[in-house]
Amino acid sequence: MSNKRVGRFVVVAIALSALAAGAGMWYAQTRAYYAPVMPDDPRGQITLSVDGAPTRLAISNFDGIDSNSSPIRFRACFDLEAGQEALISAAEPYEGATPLIAPSWFQCFDAEAIGAALEAGRATAYLSARDFVYGVDIVVALDDAGQGHAWRQINPCGEAAFNGDPVPEGCPPVPEGMQ
Repeated sequence: MSNKRVGRFVVVAIALSALAAGAGMWYAQTRAYYAPVMPDDPRGQITLSVDGAPTRLAISNFDGIDSNSSPIRFRACFDLEAGQEALISAAEPYEGATPLIAPSWFQCFDAEAIGAALEAGRATAYLSARDFVYGVDIVVALDDAGQGHAWRQINPCGEAAFNGDPVPEGCPPVPEGMQ
C-alpha cells in the first residue's frame, strides 16, 4: 500500500469516527435520556399549590417528557378543563417563572413563546410544588386560551446551594452532601 492510500484511509477513519462520536453525543443530549410521561403517572398529574397543598387540575390532551438524568428535564403540555376558575384564583402565583427550552422534537413546548406570553400577561405562572427536590420547584403556566405548560425550575435556594454559596434567608437547610 502506498503512503497516499494509507493517508487517505487514516483521514477517512478519523472523519468517520468524529462523525459517529458527534452523532452519539447529539443523541445522548437530545433524546437518549428522555421518556414519555403518561397522564396517570404521578409526574403527569398537574397540580397547583393552594394554601400550601397540591390541588389537582382537571386536564386533557396531556403530553409530557421527563428524564432520570436531571431533575429539571420535565416538560408537559395540556389543555385545561373548564370550570376551574375558583381553584386557579386561589392558587399561589410563581414569581420569576422562566420556561426552560425543551428538545426540538417535543414541539408542543415552545419556551420562548411561553415566556413571551407570561411577559405580556397572556399567561400566568403558578407554583405546583416547592422543592420537588431540594432547590427545584414545579411551575405551571396557564394561558388565556386554556392551554397549560409545566416544567421544573431551579429556585433561589437551589441556585445558591448548587453554586456553593450561602443560601438566602428563609431557605430550608441544605441537605448533607450538597454542601
